[in-house]
Amino acid sequence: MGVREKIMPVQQEISFKAFEMGLAVKSNDPVNGEYRKLVLDAPAGLLARCRAGQFFHLLCPQSGGETPYLRRPMSIYGFYPQSGELHFLYKVTGAGTRALAALSSGERLNVLGPLGVPFTIADHWQDLVLVARGVGLATLAPLALEAQRLGRRLTAICSARHPDYLMSTGYFADLGADVITLTDAEGTSDPDNLERVIEGLVAAGRADAFYTCGSNRMLRLLQTIGARHGIPGQIALEQQMACGIGMCHCCVRPFNRGDKQVHLRVCREGPVFDMMEAIAW
Repeated sequence: MGVREKIMPVQQEISFKAFEMGLAVKSNDPVNGEYRKLVLDAPAGLLARCRAGQFFHLLCPQSGGETPYLRRPMSIYGFYPQSGELHFLYKVTGAGTRALAALSSGERLNVLGPLGVPFTIADHWQDLVLVARGVGLATLAPLALEAQRLGRRLTAICSARHPDYLMSTGYFADLGADVITLTDAEGTSDPDNLERVIEGLVAAGRADAFYTCGSNRMLRLLQTIGARHGIPGQIALEQQMACGIGMCHCCVRPFNRGDKQVHLRVCREGPVFDMMEAIAW
């Protein structure tokens, strides 16, 4: 059976304006042994333009001997106009993120954004299923907030190597989501078990649309299940970027569109794409 429908945002129809500005750091603290949360003080006008699935291009500081050259794209973890906060969740893996980790309260960070095509929730999608692993949950967190605002039912399947590295489960639960945790350490995160879990949701009528981020393994699985049952979905893709605004073509990757393969820029035509069009690498 084919996918019931395809509802995706079109870049040309989005008129969001990106800003470049320096924002003060409110906090920059560890979440667990692998990840940190960066909280920036942001103006209401900037936060009003943010949407779930978008990202900012961060100009990492040059300090402590670190000299990151290019900006780093980072998905929005949370945006809260009522408190004037912009949140990012990140893992320290290289020069750029090491420099970010060195930022202290009161220092300023240059940001460019919000950028990219966001997630969409169709009017008749009442039961949403979020599937992500590790830091991929950061991209889906704002989507959970939007689902609550719209009164949609939500199931969040959160995967990690170990229970200590599971993130955002309490956040999702506080938003009313049914949270399912799967970990390598407990032997529950293998593809076969994940498929059984998702098929159970489909059988119970609790899966109108799938949302995921990053993982090729999860993308392939959701594409298979989506095609099997005619369930649409969207994916936020991770890709190396240079400019972040579509000029350098550094983030181009192939997609299946109709009977053709096309090449699109993740920063400009994405980062959110139709799940069935994305090609797993």
